[in-house]
Amino acid sequence: MVKAIGIDPGTMSIDIYGFDDVTGETIVDTSIPRDRLTENPAVVVDLLRDIEARYGKVDAIVGPCGYGMPLKRAREAEDWEIKLATFVSAEDVKRRLKIIGLRELMFLMKKNSDLNIWFSPGVIHLPTVPRYRKANRIDMGTADKVYTVVAAVRDQAELYGIPYSEVSLVAVEIGFAYTAAIAVEKGKIVDGVGGTIGWPGYLGMGFMDSELAYALANAYPGFSKLLLFRGGISDIAGFKPFSVMPDQFSKLIEKDAKAREAYEAMVEAILKDISTLLVAVRKPREILLSGRFTRVPGVREGIFTAIEDFLSDLGIKARVRSIRRRAREAKEAAEGASILANGIAGGKYRELIEHMEFRRSSGTIFDFIILDPEVREKIFGFFK
Repeated sequence: MVKAIGIDPGTMSIDIYGFDDVTGETIVDTSIPRDRLTENPAVVVDLLRDIEARYGKVDAIVGPCGYGMPLKRAREAEDWEIKLATFVSAEDVKRRLKIIGLRELMFLMKKNSDLNIWFSPGVIHLPTVPRYRKANRIDMGTADKVYTVVAAVRDQAELYGIPYSEVSLVAVEIGFAYTAAIAVEKGKIVDGVGGTIGWPGYLGMGFMDSELAYALANAYPGFSKLLLFRGGISDIAGFKPFSVMPDQFSKLIEKDAKAREAYEAMVEAILKDISTLLVAVRKPREILLSGRFTRVPGVREGIFTAIEDFLSDLGIKARVRSIRRRAREAKEAAEGASILANGIAGGKYRELIEHMEFRRSSGTIFDFIILDPEVREKIFGFFK
């Protein structure tokens, strides 16, 4: 019997899901507003202790990990690894961005060593992704995006009754801030387009024109990570930041020309992210979708139809569907994190975790910057 819990730090909420792999019982399924975490990071640790008081010792917990680090127990993580997984400038620390609440939570998890909490890799840490694909990349998919892929791999294998080695898919998460896509071939992650290197998400602009980066760096010496949450679909529609939620956006599409234009940009951005990964996985069995926008009627159907039509035009016979989920409150990534925790603890998903080679993860998010060594070292030292 293995009890496992996974935690997903989203832009709007931090979701927590856990289960017992023998009884199938859900031991936690909840969502906490992200602002509450930023105000009081201890709220998550307190919840974990309440769960253990009710259900007994939890065998493994996969905690939120930002950009990720090689798989390890939270108590074994170095302080600099936590800082790198949540890297921001000193100015942004003072601004107390939401990622600072996450950083403080990770330090609390390290301190509470009696809880068997693990930190896990992002896409860039995985040995299954060729080195050349990592060149000058940082955000190929954060740790929480990897959780979503774990849920997708489990789902496809169980739905079709196939071994993990036959799983082939592109997982697309359409979240409130970013859209990310990750390619899986033979059950292993082989490439990824993270939210800040892909096409626009709902809030974030995605990849940034190098000339724009240069202009911003010179015009705004105190360049903030807040700018990475701007310039996306919401701005194209002319909305104020965080003012229009996904369900409201769906209603505006039908009556507002700018909202409709922004929606078309969103759909096209998703297709471009998928297109990028079709180089790495040429004939995916499925395109599996997750995220807040896949649960919004009116938006979801249009996105699914657009992907199906696009693949059909290319002659690719891939099924398009949502990742099946057992959680009612928590998002797919939290469920995927709980599956990862179960495998770490030697539960029913141990084979899945071993097949995806998480224990061979290594390195840092800055290891693949292909510039003069002193440039890379300066970046590493600045954020360490």
